Parts: sequence; structure tokens; C-alpha cells
Amino acid sequence: MGPLPTTVVGTVPTAPTASVPAKYKNGDPTAGKAVFTSAGCVGCHTLAAANAHGTVGPNLDQAKPPLSLVIERVTHGAGAMPNFSTQLSTKQIADVAAFVVKS
Repeated sequence: MGPLPTTVVGTVPTAPTASVPAKYKNGDPTAGKAVFTSAGCVGCHTLAAANAHGTVGPNLDQAKPPLSLVIERVTHGAGAMPNFSTQLSTKQIADVAAFVVKS
């Protein structure tokens, strides 16, 4: 095998970073716990901080999703997860997302 290169020509691509719209960045995790329990999240997800043991959706204690992913799923849904953007206010979405990320 020949010598390895010592200089990289060009740039190495970076993974795109998901951004979070400003309106969702400053949620209140304490208020988010109430949203998590009242909006039905406990029926599908496991999250110890909410005493939730659902098995339909991902185990959020294990997944530890970033804020950008929580916002994406709550506002657009995916798979069995419905879109909650018409059922929850912007503040409620910010709060529940903050709770999930903090927990």
C-alpha cells in the first residue's frame, strides 16, 4: 500500500444542523409536563418524569431527542405520531418540547 496523503484538498462536508424556530426556543419545562399528560403523550410514550409507560411511540428516556426533533414531530407528526400543531398552541408546543428535552 502506498503512502497516505498528508494534505486534504477541498472541504469536508458537514451534516446539516436542524434549526429550531425562535417561537419554540424558550419553553417552560414545568408547564410542559402538564401538556405532556393532558395532550395524550403518556398514552404512547415512556418518560419517567411524567410517569408515562406507553409503548406505541419511542421511549423518550432512551431516545433523548434534541429539541429540533421534538418540535418537528409535534408540529408535523411522523409514522403513528399525529400532527399536534392544530391542537396545541405555540406556547404549549414550546413547553412540552422543553419538558421532553429536559427530562
